[in-house]
Amino acid sequence: MTSLRSRVLAVSRPVSLFVASALLLINLAVILYGVFMRYLAGGAPIWTDELARFLIIGSVMLAAGAVWVEGGHMRVALIERLLPAPLCRLLHLYQWLLTLGLVIAGAVFSYRYAQSVAMFTTSGLGISRTVPMLSLPIGFGLLAWQALWYGPAPLPSQAEEAV
Repeated sequence: MTSLRSRVLAVSRPVSLFVASALLLINLAVILYGVFMRYLAGGAPIWTDELARFLIIGSVMLAAGAVWVEGGHMRVALIERLLPAPLCRLLHLYQWLLTLGLVIAGAVFSYRYAQSVAMFTTSGLGISRTVPMLSLPIGFGLLAWQALWYGPAPLPSQAEEAV
């Protein structure tokens, strides 16, 4: 089971980070195009700001699971260092269950919300608001997927280096 878990995480983490990075590069291109059009060509299309906003939200949501599994998010692990081993394992189980509960609820509620705004269109792109809003349930779903496969193990911590 451990090797299957490692393989699933070894595939899903880089894939989600690659897609998030691609969205970030597209976002950079859209912003540069908007800046070029605004300041050098005389007027930027309205869709550049809106698309840049949607792309940054999508890239953050897609990368959230991989960052959580790598322990690259901001957290304070003081309690983990002070507790004895049996209580620390119980704390890790609690954190894992809480994370799964919150992200699954986030996926369900954001999916319902994305479906409820289907009749509205975005002002700049003219597409259904559901399309950009689906980045939230997809991101929460990926975070739940990666957290589920990671299990209630302790998260890696990013050690501070002395300067």
